[in-house]
Amino acid sequence: MSESFQALVVDNAGEFAVAVKRLELDRLPAGDVLVKVAYSSVNYKDGLACRPDGNIVKTYPHVPGIDLAGTVVASSDGRFAVGQQVLATGYGIGVSHYGGYAEYARLPSDWVVPLPDGLSPKEAMIYGTAGFTAALSIERLEENGMSPEKGKVLVTGATGGVGSVAVAMLAKKGYSVAASTGKPAAADYLLALGADEIVSRQAVADGAGKPLNKQAWQAAVDPVGGASLAATLSKIAYGGSVAVSGLTGGTAVPTTVMPFILRGVNLLGIDSVFCPADRRRKLWNRMAEDLKPAKLEALLEREISLHELPGALTDILDSKMTGRALVRLP
Repeated sequence: MSESFQALVVDNAGEFAVAVKRLELDRLPAGDVLVKVAYSSVNYKDGLACRPDGNIVKTYPHVPGIDLAGTVVASSDGRFAVGQQVLATGYGIGVSHYGGYAEYARLPSDWVVPLPDGLSPKEAMIYGTAGFTAALSIERLEENGMSPEKGKVLVTGATGGVGSVAVAMLAKKGYSVAASTGKPAAADYLLALGADEIVSRQAVADGAGKPLNKQAWQAAVDPVGGASLAATLSKIAYGGSVAVSGLTGGTAVPTTVMPFILRGVNLLGIDSVFCPADRRRKLWNRMAEDLKPAKLEALLEREISLHELPGALTDILDSKMTGRALVRLP
């Protein structure tokens, strides 16, 4: 293998800069498994990592990219063999540990997941961290009683990465999906993914500030947070649940205890970063099987190179991206 490789490097030495550079293999952090990266993806956290005020990266220079899929080229752990296809998401990848926006990544073996049968590296990163978060949200909701016969499931931020994948996965499982978006032009996209109903962002927010509103949905996948989460909680049916995984709508949730003590609503926190390894592997197997949408590639908005990444990272922060963006490594 080449001793040098291309990577997107974020640096803050005097002046903040994001640029494609060549690095040597010995610049990679310690780890048991060296992966030749085939694909990564674009996530909101990646956009923050490439901003000087993003409060994500603590040490510079840094290679962002919170997920990756590729092929093992060296391993000191017997669980992984040279030539094996793998994926990795979460932990410190792309935050405190060099990430997926590079031709090579060296990782601790406990962070690495064998690529399941039924998924290609490209498909794994069409999912990416966002897709894994959506799957984890659905699994947690099902564990708390969500089922297709109980009524509609709301997905907020439905054109984003988590939201888009959640819509497609829920539709595959036979759920009736109400997809909420602030982008009316994206209605056809969401209907094509399997949504039964398009709900405006304002309709979700209507009645905000009231402790309880009319019960509208049995459950919700919420990657938005903020006031939208508070309004959603007030409209969940008795005994239902909301799985929250994001903060694009803010970190403050102006709610009351009423949905919890009068309707028995559950608020489920979804953390895909430190999800236990055994659960992580089982869930990726589900993502290759019963949760896999028939048209997974319909989620893909764009496939880009390292050199095109800065523009895509700006777009995701500015809510100018619909669905998923895939990063193809050289």
